[in-house]
Amino acid sequence: MRLAIGKVLLPAQLDELGALLERAGYEDGRRTAGAAARRVKNNLQLAPASAEYRRATEIVRSALDASEAFQAAALPRTYSAPLFARYEAGMGYGAHVDNALMRGPDLRTDLAYTLFLSGPGDYEGGELVLQEAEGENSIKLEAGDLFLYPATTVHRVEAVRSGRRDVCVGWVQSLVRDPRVRELAFDLARAKLLLEGDSAGAEAQELVAKALSNLLRMNIEV
Repeated sequence: MRLAIGKVLLPAQLDELGALLERAGYEDGRRTAGAAARRVKNNLQLAPASAEYRRATEIVRSALDASEAFQAAALPRTYSAPLFARYEAGMGYGAHVDNALMRGPDLRTDLAYTLFLSGPGDYEGGELVLQEAEGENSIKLEAGDLFLYPATTVHRVEAVRSGRRDVCVGWVQSLVRDPRVRELAFDLARAKLLLEGDSAGAEAQELVAKALSNLLRMNIEV
């Protein structure tokens, strides 16, 4: 499942993150890349030992926890430590696939997300491009929006031609390993939400809630 989720970050959170990132120290992004990805990675990342990184992480984690759409789609068991990446003119990230296992904390990378901290008018180029069987899918969202996709996907970040692209990226180990089951659960959760408040659909609400609970009960790993 690939899903764009709007307004994961509130305006006040975006403003605070923007101020943090303006005064923060960055380092070569290749330090956190695997051997293969290191050859195609060209960006900067917020230094993880800094106070700015710790506060930025708190803001993002709070936003993810508060997003009903993200929680319903990802069914997160564990989050990776987020990476705050900066792409200046000439920087990009060539085609690669994410590591199956992330360290600190250890987790299986079922899903990846890109949380956009810059708007599309802040930079030219810099699209997130997913390479899929049906063709390439190019993603460039508004600041505060998030794109969630399977971590098994080959993807790249096009070179930034001008301006600056700031994003937060991270990975999720889901409570449900099978992506087909996660998608079914997400569809049922959306149907349940659409039925809420409809007194004529009370029985349908109960049936959807039952199906969702039983689907998860059969597939959740704890």
